[in-house]
Amino acid sequence: MSNYIKKVQFSLIIILLISNIGLPNNNLHSSERVPAENIEQFVDVFNRIKEQYVDDVDDEILFKAAIKGMVSGLDPHSSFLSNDDFNELKIGTTGKFGGLGIEITTEDSFVKVISPIDDTPAQKAGIEAGDLIIKVDDKSLKDMDIGEAVKLMRGEPGTNVQVTILRKKVGAPIVIDLVRQIIVSKGIKTKIFDENIAYLRLSSFQSNSTNDLKSALYTLKKSTDKELAAIILDLRNNPGGVLGSAVGITDLFLKEGKIVYTKGRTLNSKLEYKATAQDISSGLPLIVMINEGSASASEIVAGALQDHKRAKIVGTKSYGKASVQTIQELSDGSALKLTTARYYTPFGRDIHTQGIEPDIKIERENDKDVKLPEPYNKDNQLFEAIKIATSMKAATL
Repeated sequence: MSNYIKKVQFSLIIILLISNIGLPNNNLHSSERVPAENIEQFVDVFNRIKEQYVDDVDDEILFKAAIKGMVSGLDPHSSFLSNDDFNELKIGTTGKFGGLGIEITTEDSFVKVISPIDDTPAQKAGIEAGDLIIKVDDKSLKDMDIGEAVKLMRGEPGTNVQVTILRKKVGAPIVIDLVRQIIVSKGIKTKIFDENIAYLRLSSFQSNSTNDLKSALYTLKKSTDKELAAIILDLRNNPGGVLGSAVGITDLFLKEGKIVYTKGRTLNSKLEYKATAQDISSGLPLIVMINEGSASASEIVAGALQDHKRAKIVGTKSYGKASVQTIQELSDGSALKLTTARYYTPFGRDIHTQGIEPDIKIERENDKDVKLPEPYNKDNQLFEAIKIATSMKAATL
């Protein structure tokens, strides 16, 4: 009997044992165990590949591919991470790496841009939320694992890379040449408009974002001779980040009530967060700006403030990514990135795939069509938000 058949039979025995008697404390119901016919089908396909595929394939490669396919078939955000993939993820979470500056997912067999990160090569080159990246240099990304696509886009700072994208309402592919840079997520940008409208731009939710935003608002208050009359919180193209920061920033503007809750199948995936008795703005009119690049933590903030009627949400519909991924390291150094829960707004709205609809819709106009006074820098959405803030502050006088 050949070695690979012995391995298959051994694996089959293990699977049957797990499915029939379960493992201690695995919390699986008998109805969730793998039916024998599915195991037989797997083994049948495995054997046919080993016997008939044009090239000889190592058993481990086949098993890893089976695991990857099983997990990636669940949703675009779940994945099996090999040792190398897991190490790449760790590099990405340090906040400093050579790359393009985009938050990505997968859609239609290609890599989709959730949002470009502020002040990065991607953002400066005009890459937009919703773009599909179909090639990196001369390599097609069609059906490519997202981890492999990330490896192609990352590289030594200062090196060149070319990406080809598809964009809605643009007939032909767009080719963009970029130079990789060290990507460091920026802090909070601030400005005072019309002498008493505070503008705060948050590009991502990091562990210190709540304190940073609180400090930024206090600094703005001191920088003007007039009392602040309204606040604009700009979350456009903010792909999210730390859940605790989303909760903390929302809490800065609420005195009571639920902020967000999560639901999943396990006990630790059922969480609820409530506001404390504070509002650092003392009830000032608040505008939150969102667009199709606002995802996850951004949607938590916008959804909670909208539910409680604490803020006007302006811009375009958000991305619709409201799921929680947990990363579990496995015994061999690989890892499982698995969606384990979903976020819901205080009043129970399911953000996932639906996104947050703005109270006031403001489409982004093409730069060539926008003729605005300084300092709006051809940003018609911000220009309109300032006008809305002005009307809101007048109504409260």
